[in-house]
Amino acid sequence: MPIEQDPSLAFRCLAHDLNNVFTTINEAADLLAGDARWSSIAAALHRSVDRGKRLVDGFCETAGGATSLNELLDSAIDATRDFLDLVHGPRIEFHRDVDAGVMMRGIPVLWERVFVNLFLNAAEMMTSRGTIEIAATREADRSLIRVSDDGPGIAPELLPRIFDHEVSSKGKRRGLGLHIVRTIVERNGGQVTAGRAQAGGAEFSIVLPA
Repeated sequence: MPIEQDPSLAFRCLAHDLNNVFTTINEAADLLAGDARWSSIAAALHRSVDRGKRLVDGFCETAGGATSLNELLDSAIDATRDFLDLVHGPRIEFHRDVDAGVMMRGIPVLWERVFVNLFLNAAEMMTSRGTIEIAATREADRSLIRVSDDGPGIAPELLPRIFDHEVSSKGKRRGLGLHIVRTIVERNGGQVTAGRAQAGGAEFSIVLPA
């Protein structure tokens, strides 16, 4: 069967080519790592390649177990900081208050995508610096996760459409980040809503079955 008629084969071919790209980037990062001036950038490139490989592998997974939310947040925060450092983005402080028992069921790298997209959405609304807070609690039959920031918030007229794939809260381009967030949350049996945080910025609330 030709590649164009077999989505599975087409993806395997794409994954093969992407792994070649990742190998090239890793080798370039190894060269940079030998110079102290570029060692931090080299480390960020290595972490980004590892994340890229996890993303590719995640598309091949059909099920997942349960992963600690704190573990996922560690990876998502590192990925966000790496990106913002390389593009000279705002300096973001992350504060978290997460119950140790909050576990995320499903494919871990997809949950990592959720939080990276939420963090970058917040960061892109800020100028030189800002704060993102993550709070999570586990109740008898559900887990509640809140991600809030101290940025300018979401315009009221955008709130009903903020998760649509052709809507951007940034006003610069049409984004997919929040649409990806909603898609992954709903595929895992949860709900996500957007609103205004106490600090005046945006707040996203995710409710998941425990």
